[in-house]
Amino acid sequence: MRQRTILREVSTHGKALHTGQMVHLTFKPAPVDHGIVFRRVDLYGKPELKPRIELVQDKLVRSTDISSGHTSLHTIEHVLSALVGCGIDNCMVELDASEPPILDGSSKHYVNLLQKAEPVEQDAERAYYELKEPISVTDGNRSVIALPYDGFKVTCTSADDRGIHTQHMSIDLDPDTYISEIAPARTFTVYEDIEPLLKMGKIQGGSLDSAIVIKGDQILSKEPLRYDDEFVRHKILDIVGDLSLLGCRLKAHIVAVRPGHKMNSELTKALYKLMNAKPEPKALEPVTKDSPSRKKKLIDPDEKQISIRRILDILPHAYPFVLVDRVIDIKEDTWIKAIKNVTINEPFFVGHYPGNPVMPGVLQIESMAQAAGLLMLRKISAEGKVALFMSVDKCKFRRAVIPGDQLEIEVEVLKVRANKLATVAAKCMVDGELASSAQLMFTVMDVPEEGL
Repeated sequence: MRQRTILREVSTHGKALHTGQMVHLTFKPAPVDHGIVFRRVDLYGKPELKPRIELVQDKLVRSTDISSGHTSLHTIEHVLSALVGCGIDNCMVELDASEPPILDGSSKHYVNLLQKAEPVEQDAERAYYELKEPISVTDGNRSVIALPYDGFKVTCTSADDRGIHTQHMSIDLDPDTYISEIAPARTFTVYEDIEPLLKMGKIQGGSLDSAIVIKGDQILSKEPLRYDDEFVRHKILDIVGDLSLLGCRLKAHIVAVRPGHKMNSELTKALYKLMNAKPEPKALEPVTKDSPSRKKKLIDPDEKQISIRRILDILPHAYPFVLVDRVIDIKEDTWIKAIKNVTINEPFFVGHYPGNPVMPGVLQIESMAQAAGLLMLRKISAEGKVALFMSVDKCKFRRAVIPGDQLEIEVEVLKVRANKLATVAAKCMVDGELASSAQLMFTVMDVPEEGL
């Protein structure tokens, strides 16, 4: 199955459910592997958030909310559900407030908007996570279970505390079934919950135009129920939106009993943990003179290029402090050229600076130092050695380095003493323009037996 985006941008506006603000929202086409990204155009720098489970706020009350730094988004589940339900993988969602418009309380209007924008296939395959083992979360009489399944299916039971409005549905979901059977189902609440929610500052923009109210045996609504089992269908709508926070499409059968956003979030966290679990470590083999594990730490004198896997073997650094992605050329033992790809996913951009991300100058210096360390460890053999940064001199910064830039790091040895002390001239270039430069001094020493 190929990835999909939309052919043209489309917009809508309306009142947000919880804040009561008037909001404008625009769906825009996006390239392959872009994913679904929200952009807050009302904030300085127009910060962007990619909805992921690690950004979900702990206390979810009647909505799915995410935040990163000073940027937050609320009640995004209906938008996410519409995008995923329609099979859209890549889309920029722009809005001028923290919360999308609630519209009629379903995802029907968002689906109509996306169909108007015309979904189109892209030249790349869609990624899936195929569940291999059952996983579940429970809370009292509530539970959500994920089972292995070749497709995406949801079986859901919805009920209130009195058991009066119990509904059940099981459905295999694809864009056609989602659009016809799930998208029109509206959100609902119990009448007795309205006042407490208002006191919490919630549902400031709520009305019978955007929700169904259950009062005893009565159903309060501006129009008749769209389905006899509209409540459970809306629960499925929320599950589709909340599970999209996993970051890729899921192949599984979801079995939910009285689910809510918190339960959906807990299951997504459990799935995310399972998806990213590392395999059990293998028993260590004895390291001998000729063993591969010993040889891989050495830099061959004829080696002109070094991949990231080799860099991780040679340098003592680990995430998030590996600041050289690849060595692309080495001349003798006196010059090296390496690259560092600067992406928006760098952890330091969260605080440097929100809305205006700039790579810290000190990390540019560290990139130069790591490249220089690789050059020296090639010269004297990396086995049992580590390069330690000692000083920096003549440091200058010429331009800002921002997400999307590629640092070209060049280091030239100026002086070496006793194969232990070295002085180098280093610089970082971006698109042929000097970004920073410095003269660095460092030493090479033995790694203690217990490690650093």
